[in-house]
Amino acid sequence: MKKKIKSFFKNNPSLKIKSKELAERLSIFDSYEYAELKYYLHKLTEEGFLEKSGKRYQLNRYGSEKLIGTLQIISDGDYGFVILNNQNIKDVFIAGKNLNTAFDGDIVEVKLLERQRGKNIEGTIVDIVERNRKEIVGTLQKSNSFYFVIPDDKKIHRDIYISSKNLGSAKAGDKVVVGNIKWISPNLNPEGKIIEVLGKAGSFDVEIASIAREFELPYKFPNSVLKEAEKITEEIPEAEFKKRIDLRDKIIFTIDPEDAKDFDDAVSVEILKNGNFLLGVHIADVSHYVRENSATYKEALKRGTSVYLVGKVIPMLPEKLSNQICSLVPGKDRLTFSVLAEVTPTGKIVNYEIHKSIINSKRRFTYEEVQKIIDEGQGDFYEQIALLNKIAKVLREKRIKKGSINFFTPEVVFKLDKNGKPVEINIKKVGESNNLIEELMLMANQIIATHVQPKKGEEVYPFVYRVHDQPDKEKIIEFARFVRSLGYSFDPNSSNKSKEFQKLLDSVKGTEEEAVVNEIAIRSMAKAIYSTKNIGHYGLGFKYYTHFTSPIRRFPDLIVHNLIYNYLQNKLEKKYNIEDLEKICEHASERERTAINAERLSVKLKQIEYLKSKVGQEFHGVVSGITNFGIFVELSQNLAEGLIRYRDMDDDYYLFDEKNYSITGKSTGRRIRLGDKVNVKLIRVDEEKREIDFKLIN
Repeated sequence: MKKKIKSFFKNNPSLKIKSKELAERLSIFDSYEYAELKYYLHKLTEEGFLEKSGKRYQLNRYGSEKLIGTLQIISDGDYGFVILNNQNIKDVFIAGKNLNTAFDGDIVEVKLLERQRGKNIEGTIVDIVERNRKEIVGTLQKSNSFYFVIPDDKKIHRDIYISSKNLGSAKAGDKVVVGNIKWISPNLNPEGKIIEVLGKAGSFDVEIASIAREFELPYKFPNSVLKEAEKITEEIPEAEFKKRIDLRDKIIFTIDPEDAKDFDDAVSVEILKNGNFLLGVHIADVSHYVRENSATYKEALKRGTSVYLVGKVIPMLPEKLSNQICSLVPGKDRLTFSVLAEVTPTGKIVNYEIHKSIINSKRRFTYEEVQKIIDEGQGDFYEQIALLNKIAKVLREKRIKKGSINFFTPEVVFKLDKNGKPVEINIKKVGESNNLIEELMLMANQIIATHVQPKKGEEVYPFVYRVHDQPDKEKIIEFARFVRSLGYSFDPNSSNKSKEFQKLLDSVKGTEEEAVVNEIAIRSMAKAIYSTKNIGHYGLGFKYYTHFTSPIRRFPDLIVHNLIYNYLQNKLEKKYNIEDLEKICEHASERERTAINAERLSVKLKQIEYLKSKVGQEFHGVVSGITNFGIFVELSQNLAEGLIRYRDMDDDYYLFDEKNYSITGKSTGRRIRLGDKVNVKLIRVDEEKREIDFKLIN
């Protein structure tokens, strides 16, 4: 009977059929045989050969393989999705009751439900293949006779029980790290042991340490790394001068944010006799001090990037290197890697050289200082700054004409008191001084990536590129629909989509919906990553691009320094093989994503802390998201984002229109769309849940 059923479904792979109809097709009329048929239909469904939808059976579209993937929990553990390893199968929706004992990020095995509802494939978690988290950070609380930890990460949807013997020295109200986590039954809470007390919840240093532990960011350097750094001296050996070009007499200076501690790039400009300009981009030669296979190198690889939390940097390199020996501080001889480009007044690069060098920075400028010099037409090194600004504008205009997209993502700057509490939030101003440095760095990165390209008949040199794939067609159509709902035009079928993007971004510039349009545009794009396979950089419109200009804070730049030096020295024995480089690229891309998420959370927590004393106040904002449970609003003044829950909108019953990014009042017909300007009242700030709630003001 089993063979007969299997044979039938193999011959009819797309057929959905009830058991009675199948019995007729197989000429089964005897009641005993029919009972046997139903038994084996059930058995084959359990085994995964068949799937059941209502009363109908069909061949399992996904085969009998085990469905393994990574769980991503949405909201406060209400539900999640499993992103399967088999990319041919859609993500599987997991309702809260079917999460079993899985945490966010766990690798799990899924079983599809017999009864499928809605547009998503639905399943239940049947096994935990591998735990993602070995440790969880949270606040210790006491309730009657037992202790529990409330996790900081709200995707960890269950409190963790702590028995009194596993408390250590922790007290209620402490921020702690929980390890040895066991979760046997979904009917009981997970249990764990406190392995570290970070300090009193709410203090600045403790909150920074909490974010670091939550995202598994190494917060302290191992002793082996600190000892290595201590042995490095600032003094440059005489032999090193002979290996490098000496640029110490040149007017070279740095331009960085006011709060910057590490200066890894400096710039210079000269007018040549032929009327062209010699642009210099001078980058800290970190590779001279951080040698391959040293403890510092291995730690830098592990970290991948520096992480810039509000009021605190978790650096990639120890402070002695990042802020002192490698940093291009003024008045000190420093080892550098220089890109010297001859550029015409029209922005064409006609020649360039790449050298190891020695510089002595003549001045440390902030962006604000340079902007003032540009605006007022006077100040230290005015001639050089004005000339650099003029060339940067030409390079920028040329880049945009070629199809480069200038996305605008507003950032906030916090003013903190001595205890790390936010007393002021301002939106960061981006002026010509910022653009000046950006253009020169883009130029240098492009030159380095282009330089290693093989000439005809030459072998491809293994290299690390910064790549950005073309956007997904469906996402672009979706994006065009969204901007049309705001009254703007975007042609998704344009042959030059990058120019379409730039035209749109120019048209929203200066408007209140600018940030939302830019954010949705960025979301519709692929993510830029590191790779050994060069596919170009779509967003910048560059055929060849890499990261070379920030080796103090990014590991891929350090690798690129090693690779380009080998190439310049004709050491083409391939110090790094392609497989090793690809692993470095994957790891660096993953660490970059983690750093971005940690930085965003750091900003959000400071916004929440700032707003908690402002409950009851009214604000102006823009609708930044619309969901089936409420609308998100981003405040124009400080970019904090909060939720207006439909239950708090008591003037009408609102219908959610997912396709048109809007909600409409059933009685009043009032329509609220993504990008609409609204006035709201702050009604709730929950630091524990990391939530801000608003109420709409009519």
